[in-house]
Amino acid sequence: MHFGLTQEQEMIVETVRSFVENEIYPHEAEVDRLGRVPEELGQELKQKVLDLGFYAPNFPEEVGGGGLNHLEFALLERELGRASMALNHFWGRPQNILMACNDEQRERYLFPAVRGEKMDALAMTEPDAGSDVRSMKCTARRDGGDWVLNGTKHFISGAEHADFFIVFVATGEDDTPRGPKKRITTFLVDRGTPGFEVVHGYKSVSHRGYLNYVLNFDDCRLPDAQVLGEVDGGFAVMNEWLYATRITVAAMSVGRARRAFDYALNYAAERKQFGQPIGKFQGISFKLADMITEIDAADYLTLAAAWRLDQELPANREIASAKVYATEMLARVTDEAIQIYGGMGLMDDFPLERFWRDARVERIWDGTSEIQRHIISRDLLRPLGA
Repeated sequence: MHFGLTQEQEMIVETVRSFVENEIYPHEAEVDRLGRVPEELGQELKQKVLDLGFYAPNFPEEVGGGGLNHLEFALLERELGRASMALNHFWGRPQNILMACNDEQRERYLFPAVRGEKMDALAMTEPDAGSDVRSMKCTARRDGGDWVLNGTKHFISGAEHADFFIVFVATGEDDTPRGPKKRITTFLVDRGTPGFEVVHGYKSVSHRGYLNYVLNFDDCRLPDAQVLGEVDGGFAVMNEWLYATRITVAAMSVGRARRAFDYALNYAAERKQFGQPIGKFQGISFKLADMITEIDAADYLTLAAAWRLDQELPANREIASAKVYATEMLARVTDEAIQIYGGMGLMDDFPLERFWRDARVERIWDGTSEIQRHIISRDLLRPLGA
């Protein structure tokens, strides 16, 4: 792995950081206060990204995307991670799973998503099926050549802007030596389809303005043309296209931690107590040393995992290590940044209290820390027959 960035990669970092600082930072406090992104602001940001030519950077050039590799995309996400999730959502990164579309679906879903004409949302989690995806109760059954969907999904991010949804549902069950095992199929469901309802979800303290929704399916009828991939092949589609999304969470955590660290570092240099900057005191200077060491370690773990994917090397354990370490590092760094600020760190005059709130969810979504540790330990023990 080469640790230096190419000129093109440096340009990606500089372009995204400049956009984040100039176009997103000024609106963060308002969005956090409102708890939503004003429609006109979201569309304005989206158009600016389209004008930059950076929309859908995670898709191959042959389908109209930016053609970034995994390492370059991690660099982009690291810079976007500095900004509000509610606002950086409009730097469109459609779900890579849309690459599983057939020719007809590409015209209806993939190409419009890449061009920014349509937005998607991924729907997997249910009230009783989070980490245990196979326990999902949302089902689809055959009826007269169609599929009829029933059930509920929740914690669906970006649903308010989505024109269509990528939905995972149970379509059967197999008996195995370890008990019943559900077969999963992926469907493309258009907003407004009869029997399909999108309703407001829960109010979260993390990432205010980046809303979550509940999807209800009540005898929602879909033709075979809406199946993404193969019938009962939802896990294959998921494993091929979705598991690398954990790198995104890790990269964004690194970016947000660096922003929190910058606040803490500058404050430690400027704030004076007992006649000198507080950064002169070992109690503060050692905190800064530990913070930057952890941030750098998480950064290298994340980029190394992305690099392995680009080299087509096994990376499941490395991705899990990056995700669990970077998200837990973010929690520690934001907490220490507030400690350095003292009482002022908890005031909404500064964004640190928002970073602190936002950091909590990173250890939960896209696979909890416990699930990541399970993946890591399983990868270590399996070759030994344990």
